[in-house]
Amino acid sequence: MGSTKSFDGRVIAVTGAARGIGLAIARQLAEAGARVAIGDLDAGQAAAAAATLPGTAAGFALDVTVESSFTRFLDEVESKWGPVDVLVNNAGVMWVGPFDEETEQATRRQLEVNLHGVIRGVRLTAPRMRARGRGHIVTVASAASKLAPPGEATYAATKHGVFGYLSAVREELRGSGVNLSVVMPTVVDTPLAAGTSTGSVDMLTPEDVASAVVGAIAKPRFEVTVPGYVGPLARAVAILPDALRVLVYRKMVPNQVVEANQDSRAAYEKDALTTDNNSGATS
Repeated sequence: MGSTKSFDGRVIAVTGAARGIGLAIARQLAEAGARVAIGDLDAGQAAAAAATLPGTAAGFALDVTVESSFTRFLDEVESKWGPVDVLVNNAGVMWVGPFDEETEQATRRQLEVNLHGVIRGVRLTAPRMRARGRGHIVTVASAASKLAPPGEATYAATKHGVFGYLSAVREELRGSGVNLSVVMPTVVDTPLAAGTSTGSVDMLTPEDVASAVVGAIAKPRFEVTVPGYVGPLARAVAILPDALRVLVYRKMVPNQVVEANQDSRAAYEKDALTTDNNSGATS
């Protein structure tokens, strides 16, 4: 996790943090001495989650798809504890299945939460940090930022978009004192990944991702893959001739069209993609 001393008293806001990866991140940060703001669509669940953490934590209502809600969240955290030192963009949703069976609602929801939610968080938070000359925004994306599993076409598109957006904004912020990081885990044991295949890697835990986020805050760097070897491996495979690259990717990357258990995903997708719930943890 790195030195915890640097986290003492730091104000860190985490979106989609009432459960799953977000709550694991919030817990590790609170244990390290940070003042942790849990943002979640369900304010009651956010408050209840904050009450389970050690140290100083509080829950706040947050809908990452609504600009006024995100602005109010930042304002309320600043009013309570002062400026946000670190924002962790974590909220995300996923639909799995053949690309031509995905509903318009599922497509729109993934774009609104996974991509626009991150863009909104950066656009609203980074200028406040730049004005102070310091700050850090960490976004929990996915290995799908670099790879594209069949059956997760729109989800992968949102994560590719997040990586591209952050890469461009990083250059605009260079020299400003504001750091950006993107954490890209493989499949994580959360409801979002219910029924999906992990392919050639082991299933991660929310705590695995949380440790990577905390490490990226302690020692800022832009790209973080979990497991760590995935990034170098993906770059190495990318330079192979096309035919060989396709064969290797098929060994590495699960085909969720044929491997995912849709019955196991039904409850999650009904909740995350047919309601206004955006608090699911990304993977």
